[in-house]
Amino acid sequence: MNRTLRTILIVVAVLVVLLIVAPFLIPVDKFRPTIEEKASAAIGRKVTLGQLSLSLLSGSLSAETLAVGDDPKFSKSSFLTAKSVKVGVEVMPLIFSKTVNVTGITIDTPEVTLLRNPAGVWNYSSLGGSAAKSEQAAKPAASAPAGSSSATGVSVKKFELKDGRINIGSTNSQKRSTYEHVDVTAADVSLTSRFPVTVTVDLPGGGKFKLDGTAGPVDEADSSLTPLDAKLTVSGLNLASTGFVDAGAGLGGLLDLDARLASQNGEAETKGTAKLSKAQLVAGGSPASEPVTVDFNTKYNLRKNAGVLNPSTLKIGTAAAHINGTYQPEGEETVLHLKVAGENLPAKDLESFLPALGIHLPKGASLQAGNFNTNLDVAGPTNKLVITGNVGLLSAKLAGFDLGSKMSAVASLAGLKTGKDLDIEKLTTDLHMAPTGIQAQNFIAVVPTLGNLTGAGTIDAKNNLDFKMVATLAKEKAAQAASGGSSAGGAASGNPADLLGGLLGKAGGGGCKSGLAVPFQIQGTTADPKFIPDVGGLAAGMFKSQLGCAAGIIPGAKSQSGQAQDPISAITGLFGKKKKPQ
Repeated sequence: MNRTLRTILIVVAVLVVLLIVAPFLIPVDKFRPTIEEKASAAIGRKVTLGQLSLSLLSGSLSAETLAVGDDPKFSKSSFLTAKSVKVGVEVMPLIFSKTVNVTGITIDTPEVTLLRNPAGVWNYSSLGGSAAKSEQAAKPAASAPAGSSSATGVSVKKFELKDGRINIGSTNSQKRSTYEHVDVTAADVSLTSRFPVTVTVDLPGGGKFKLDGTAGPVDEADSSLTPLDAKLTVSGLNLASTGFVDAGAGLGGLLDLDARLASQNGEAETKGTAKLSKAQLVAGGSPASEPVTVDFNTKYNLRKNAGVLNPSTLKIGTAAAHINGTYQPEGEETVLHLKVAGENLPAKDLESFLPALGIHLPKGASLQAGNFNTNLDVAGPTNKLVITGNVGLLSAKLAGFDLGSKMSAVASLAGLKTGKDLDIEKLTTDLHMAPTGIQAQNFIAVVPTLGNLTGAGTIDAKNNLDFKMVATLAKEKAAQAASGGSSAGGAASGNPADLLGGLLGKAGGGGCKSGLAVPFQIQGTTADPKFIPDVGGLAAGMFKSQLGCAAGIIPGAKSQSGQAQDPISAITGLFGKKKKPQ
């Protein structure tokens, strides 16, 4: 028993001595050229290692530094640099036969630069391709024992990249988007077979990215075409912090994504759900209170760098619209060509999204009823998106908004009663939305308590309104407006706007078939609109024909030359006269 114990102690002592002394006795740094050569052949890039040291306890070789060259077509700088790298090796073959059998690779705190050229090709596309082709060609003659490797063959039980940094950009710009705390773990890595891989990244603004699935075999011609089947999750991606969109254009929001990514034969298909919270689409907008979700299905051609968004569903609350189109990277941006169409979308649900478009309802007002119909085209680069098309609102109620009270500043409409809530039978307009603001053309609103509102205008990036409008009142409303205008001073006041209001009031009360047409402007902001008279301006000219019913109201009106004057000229001429000096 004592002899056995003594033997065990001697063996342990010898092992301890070996563990302490062997690293100093084995000149492991002489393996550096061999490792550099094999690594360079495996990935098709020049690999440079710092001085090597051996740790028998962990069974690994450590290099002080690591550098991997970039594709010379992209950059003369390094593709990857790291402060240290550990290469796991089989200790016994290393000690007794000086053979390096790699079991694992761990790269600490690396920095990787990913670049894309104008043709859409990435600088990592040439990684490992030639080695994979050589290894694939050598397969028929593969009678070598398991675990062995050729000069170009790669088989690593475990690969880890810890706490890395990735810089992403294009060759024609110095701008880079940086992502921190990148971790990559892969097992049984081989250029010619599938292997499991997990990637996690901390995104700007506190978001998280995770890809978990399988990859391989490495494509012989272009490693970016390597097959991939993985689950993709993104949480809390702040669009304004990614560097892929121009924050100055007003685009923003937090993106959550849950999808399945499958790439095969140069085509990547992604299916899943994306949710955009606190969305903001124009510079004058503010974050939407209701998130937008998209159940999507998209295919991307990796060779042509072009994608197709198959028919997908866009939801805001219970409102669901259909979206489809194409997208394609061009330089630093992605160019979109999408169509969005929806019918009978509940206005109450869409109200929460209006601030994202720079539309803020007046204080205290809300959409209590109604349905939206829309048919829009979305086109352009992501930092300069332009949305055009038609929007319609039917059978709506804008609660808490007294239009008659708001329009009382227009003398011709003083005293007009529309109620504390505004019922809208129909509202349609052609829209042009860009980062600089919104243009509305062919604006038509049918308001039962008033009549028809028509015109056009803009909402700029600061939410300022500039609309030229005409209110065409029903007969009973025209009579009401006429009496209201008279009580407010009417023509007797001598004010041109009031005089026009009085004259038109008489025309309305006198049986004009088209009713009373009153031109006015809307200024201020969407949250606090200001209605003011349009004294013979653009709106009056646009609807000049409607004022023909004022003929006879100024009987015998003559010009300065003494000739009979057209009643329209008589009315509009009132606004061109200069005041006499006091």
